[in-house]
Amino acid sequence: MFTKNKNKIKQSRGETIFECIIMFVLAIIMLVVLFPLLYLVSGSLASARELALTKFLIIPKEPTLDAYRYVFGTSTFVRSLGVTAFVTIAGTFVNLVMTSLMAYPLSRRELPGRRPLMIMVTITLVFGGGMIPTYLVVNGLGLIDTYWSLIIPGAISSFNLILIKNFFQEIPESLIDAAKIDGCSEMRTLWSIVLPLSKPAMATFTMFYAVGHWNTFMTALLYLNDPKKWTIQVLLRQIIFLSQGGLGEDAGQGIEAIVPPQSVKMAVIVVATLPIIIFYPFMQKYFDKGVMMGSVKG
Repeated sequence: MFTKNKNKIKQSRGETIFECIIMFVLAIIMLVVLFPLLYLVSGSLASARELALTKFLIIPKEPTLDAYRYVFGTSTFVRSLGVTAFVTIAGTFVNLVMTSLMAYPLSRRELPGRRPLMIMVTITLVFGGGMIPTYLVVNGLGLIDTYWSLIIPGAISSFNLILIKNFFQEIPESLIDAAKIDGCSEMRTLWSIVLPLSKPAMATFTMFYAVGHWNTFMTALLYLNDPKKWTIQVLLRQIIFLSQGGLGEDAGQGIEAIVPPQSVKMAVIVVATLPIIIFYPFMQKYFDKGVMMGSVKG
């Protein structure tokens, strides 16, 4: 029969004061982070009358979903949302596959030419080709006005590659040697041994890559000429510039006379931000886990 330990360690007065100060600072930071989001949500739910009479709205007294009905009632926005979702899923998959396939051999110390390869990877952290040379390469490959122009040029992030490579190096050599003795090829070792032990790292970099693709703006602005292929961030820019005229080809519906342009802008920002906010808590549990948690026993 188990009994609770009643001998609790008492905190000193200084430790209690310090914890209270830390909690107060964290609460202030939380409010600073949440306040802009609250302002956006409130503005997107506000009526035209409230927006006209209230300069700084926090909680709408007459909430309405007209802005969201207008946004989701336009084919332009729904199509851009689908494009962004496709680019995010496909791009993140390509990123993880390409980064893992390069990080694993670089993590093996017996790889010939490993040091020169790492030097070249490190150089790209400091020096880049630049916008115009990159555009010429993308154009030369025939990727202009295709979704692959948003995926292929950034298939591997040098910074993430180095971190994942270091993560792979922490896996005991004995596990990899045992897999090779059992007849596993390098690809089978990567798939069956290395990646399962690297779930915390892969989940973390999945989040990093996904957020990067979801927020992609400049590359989409440079490489996508067809408005039907615009991502949500490019469309958001157009809405901010042309909100008085409606959303793309859906302008002139007449509803913009009822829905304030400011509410439409805020509704689009909320919808564009919400998927990442929802996705993050499911990945957070992996962030603080160690590399070898539960992998080596006895």
